[in-house]
Amino acid sequence: MADGHRNEQESRATAGAALAPIRPSAQPPEEPRPPHVGPVSEVAGGVPAVVSTMKHAWGEMGPVRGTRLLLKVNQQHGFDCPGCAWPDPGHRSVAEFCENGAKAVAEEGTTARVTPDFFAQWSVAELSQQTDHWLGKQGRLTHPMVLREGATHYVPISWDEAFALVAEELNALGTPDAACFYTSGRTSNEAAFLYQLFVRQFGTNNLPDCSNMCHESSGTALSETIGIGKGTVTLEDFDKADAIFVIGQNPGTNHPRMLTSLQAAARRGCEIVSINPLPETGLNRFKHPQEVLHLFGSGTALNTLFLQVRINGDVALLQGLAKALLEVEDAKPGSVVARAFIEEKTLGFDAWAAGIRAVNWADVVEGSGVPREQIVAAAEILARSERTIYCWAMGLTQHKNAVANIQEIVNLALLRGSVGRPGAGLCPVRGHSNVQGDRTMGIWERPKDAFLDALSREFGFEPPRHHGMDTVDTIRAMHDGRVQVFFALGGNFLSATPDTEFTAEALRRTRLTVQVSTKLNRAHLVHGRRALILPCLGRTERDVQTGGAQFVTVENSMGMVSASRGAVAPASEHLLSEPAIVARLAEAVLGGRSSVKWSWLVEDYDRVRELITRTIPGFEDFNQRVREPGGFALPNGPREGRFTTASGKAHFTVHELPKLELAPGQLLMMTIRTHDQFNTTVYGLDDRYRGIRNGRRVVLLHPGDMKELGLKEGQVVDLTSHFQGETRVALKFRVVPYNIPRRCAATYFPEANVLVPVDSFAEKSRTPTSKSVVITLSPSPDVGPAS
Repeated sequence: MADGHRNEQESRATAGAALAPIRPSAQPPEEPRPPHVGPVSEVAGGVPAVVSTMKHAWGEMGPVRGTRLLLKVNQQHGFDCPGCAWPDPGHRSVAEFCENGAKAVAEEGTTARVTPDFFAQWSVAELSQQTDHWLGKQGRLTHPMVLREGATHYVPISWDEAFALVAEELNALGTPDAACFYTSGRTSNEAAFLYQLFVRQFGTNNLPDCSNMCHESSGTALSETIGIGKGTVTLEDFDKADAIFVIGQNPGTNHPRMLTSLQAAARRGCEIVSINPLPETGLNRFKHPQEVLHLFGSGTALNTLFLQVRINGDVALLQGLAKALLEVEDAKPGSVVARAFIEEKTLGFDAWAAGIRAVNWADVVEGSGVPREQIVAAAEILARSERTIYCWAMGLTQHKNAVANIQEIVNLALLRGSVGRPGAGLCPVRGHSNVQGDRTMGIWERPKDAFLDALSREFGFEPPRHHGMDTVDTIRAMHDGRVQVFFALGGNFLSATPDTEFTAEALRRTRLTVQVSTKLNRAHLVHGRRALILPCLGRTERDVQTGGAQFVTVENSMGMVSASRGAVAPASEHLLSEPAIVARLAEAVLGGRSSVKWSWLVEDYDRVRELITRTIPGFEDFNQRVREPGGFALPNGPREGRFTTASGKAHFTVHELPKLELAPGQLLMMTIRTHDQFNTTVYGLDDRYRGIRNGRRVVLLHPGDMKELGLKEGQVVDLTSHFQGETRVALKFRVVPYNIPRRCAATYFPEANVLVPVDSFAEKSRTPTSKSVVITLSPSPDVGPAS
């Protein structure tokens, strides 16, 4: 852009500050019309999934470009889906994607563009009045942009100027710990490794990431009990399992490709038990969209048994399963308990078993909300299964007792000897495509000494040893003024985090906020004194550096590392890859303080992978092995029957039943996704499987609770959360009667994140309790009765 045009925009942006002193909104606007609520879908997939896929792919990218990109998703020489982290099969089909994967590709591959002219037209405050859906639909970011102090509009900035601005702010800090460096799970292994290396050479371990908000509880629970913070199964184990328990997870919306594995398992007689507060269509029946002859049938029944647990009733339910199994063992010794496995490979069984036997069945039923006979029926499935897989997701990880939730699953698995056996094991299902890989690469605020020692040996510097800040710490530190620079490598920090208004105020108190992004989101609109948007390549785009075409790597939910190669030209000639952004940032900030040849490394990503080989165990011969079809598996001791705890054995753990006392009129709320979103990215306004269309500000309630509270279907209510004497309010949600346990409620995020207190988080893991929010409801004062 010509300097004259840029200066004109900057003058307009600065002058506008006096004319439009409107504070940008941290929350999405209220919806002008009520959503349409219809019947809940009975079958997942099928023709509606095919139609939705084509609508999004062709609508955003056009038929030719859209089809071309979809045929490259999750292929050997294609790109890894930017959606969930479900693994790829060894023998891949031509169309190796799901409906939500297609939406993710369409969102990134869109032909729409957000240019400097767009930012000249829209002030930040005006943009903040638009919905998250509208923001995302404006298209791909094309130029680096800056929001000067006091300005109302973003204006273009050169890459050199942008990096100099960040260097100026970072190098002016009194301590490196006054900066925090956030990371999204979209980031590749190569970018993540360079990023953590730069941050540690800068002098801090402040590396909060999206794991802090989702599966940190899984990593904590598993590390303590089996010695590794990852699952123990592979995709092939699903072909051998006798039973699969799906707990606190909705694969039909959040991990749709998992339904293919569940369908195959069900067809061969595997028993599937789902445990969740909401009955989810994706675990009821499934029609594989690629099975043309079955598209118009009734689909494959998946669930053998559904246990509708109360929100956060999982510890009680899991202890009930264990109690029922021990009762069978007491009646028929040797029939259930894997005694040889327990004696050889575990510790703590006797104390755990004594605690379970002491649990009262009445407390189990009351705490879980599930009748005893249903718990016993599920236990009977466990008792006759020789090979059981336990899957879970954020329905378990976002409670105060989240770590206990997962460790109770581990207890069950150890009781039956279901770890380190083909067709059996533990399977936390990660949500973002490389969130597990980020942690493997060192994106962690509490790094282990062995990792830091390896960095010190390889790069000749002394990394900081003190623990850094996680996500909750970061929000608090920004709010208190202890963190002055916030840098985000991907993600939508504002909308993903708890306590939206508190987090927004925290961001506003910083000197600089920087967002590395592909699309416009709300985190760009609530900012520090100055703000930068740095546009990067997407997963779908070709990455050409001085050394030629490059590929990156990712790690899926099951510890498989594979290559990802973009397939189309970048959305703009002004985009940089994430590794290139990190390298140029490091050069600008560190200068002669670093001996790393940053620019040289990103000329050829093989050079980055060679450094990973030399510093991270399990990546020996990285460049050679990742070029093999399907990539390679990282070492996993428990999968191989070796527990990598300090004792060398797996640990049974004892937990008390959680006690939740709700006052009259109070409900326990959980936040959930719609079928038209991935994390905070809103693809559309429908939740097809739950029968809700054209709206997101809804609260799902049991009809009995509605009657008790004097509420009617469609009524507009305000939600108030209660935590340690504090209250937070979310305005104007419509009441929807739903099949949900009594005294429970469900709402969509990010709209309801404003209700999640920043200081309410899981014990040990510090994951925000987005699935355990105590609320009350009251009619909105400026809205009439339900229409």
